[in-house]
Parts: sequence; structure tokens; C-alpha cells
Amino acid sequence: MGVGPGDPELLTIAALRAMELADVVAYPVGREGGTGMALTIAERWLKPEQQRLPLLFPMVAEALPRVDAWRRAADQLAQLVGEGSKVVLLCEGDVSLFATGSYVQLALRERHPDLPFRLVPGIPAVCAAAAAAPALGLDLPLAFQQEGFLMRPCPDSIRPLENLLQMAEENQTVLGLIKVGQRWPWVRTVLQRRNLLEQAVFAQRVGWPDQWISRAAEVSKDTKPYFSLLLIRQSWPQVLP
Repeated sequence: MGVGPGDPELLTIAALRAMELADVVAYPVGREGGTGMALTIAERWLKPEQQRLPLLFPMVAEALPRVDAWRRAADQLAQLVGEGSKVVLLCEGDVSLFATGSYVQLALRERHPDLPFRLVPGIPAVCAAAAAAPALGLDLPLAFQQEGFLMRPCPDSIRPLENLLQMAEENQTVLGLIKVGQRWPWVRTVLQRRNLLEQAVFAQRVGWPDQWISRAAEVSKDTKPYFSLLLIRQSWPQVLP
């Protein structure tokens, strides 16, 4: 179940109803004893009597620990449902977009094919950032009628980013680049070289109390937090109000 990017007010009615009916609320954590961002977002809507189940998903590069975690989570959830409990698994943002829940979904399908489940979508951070930007005088619609929109993690080096920007410009595609964080110092240089800083929006910690959104030109070259993103529009339609 997607709980949005950070603001508890951005949960959907469907998400609230699913949580209200749940006996067990499962949520991802990156380390033992952690709270997890998804639980922090949804916590105000939970009831004291609901069981809370942290599921450990280690943030490591090795495949085996991650695969084991996905399978273990699927088995835990399936066991609870088999015992008669109503269970929800919280996911930050949208449940199908760069989501840990997507791996659990596939593990459930593989290991417990008869287990019924449904996905409740949530609001992605790029959409929340585009919606919040006009309050600061920054209008950057993600896509007009015939335009494209591409959301993806920021490339790891200069050349792939330059190729991506070139492709987007040629195809009238707005870019939503997530996980900019530590890449920002050299990303800023690339945008400056292509004269894109004035028409790009930088956002970090979207939906959280310390949310910060700014025109990219006004953002320093320092490394930024992991949860930082860019919205890059390189052109506008010919017909506008």
C-alpha cells in the first residue's frame, strides 16, 4: 500500500480504509530496531490495538541478503493471512514505483500463488514536488498533451546524463530524476553548461516537515540528501495561456 512521499495528509481514502481494517500493519525497515519512513508517514492514522510488524530489508549491494529478505517477508505475511489476519504492507510513495513492496509482491506470487492481495497506489515524490512548486512561484507541469515524462534514478556519471538530456530535448520529454543527492555537484555543472539551471526545479525531502524546493540555479554545489530530486523541462508547448 502506497502512503505517499511524506505528508500524512497525502494518503488516499483507499489507503486509509485499508489501514483502518487491518489487524497487522507491516512496514519496511533498513536495520533492526528502525522505525522506517513508511510507518512514520502513516502512524497518525493507526490504532493502538493494531499489531505492528517491522520487516527487515537490508540496504546492501549483495543479491542474496536482499532476496532472502523479500522471501522471508512474503512468508511472514502469508502466514499471518493464513491465520485469519487482515494485513497491510506500507510502502513509501507508490507501491509499484521503485518500491520494496514490488519485490515482496513477486515473492508472494512465486511462493504463495493462491494468496489474494491487492495494491493500493500512492502519490510519487515527483508528482508531489510538481504540485508544491507553484507555491514558491515555480510552475513546472510534468507533461502537457503531446509531451513525454520520464522518471528514473539520476545517472551515475556525466556522459549518460548528457545523453539523457539530449534525448529528452529531442523528444519533448520532461525528466524527473530521483536520488540526485551525492551526484548533485557534478549534475549542477552539467545543467549549468546546458543553460538549464533556471528552468529546473530541485526538491529534497518532499512531503516532510523539512521539505525544501527551489529553482536549481539557487541551489549550492554541495552534496545533498539521498531523497533529492530534479524536475527538468527543456521546452514549452507553442500554445499556452
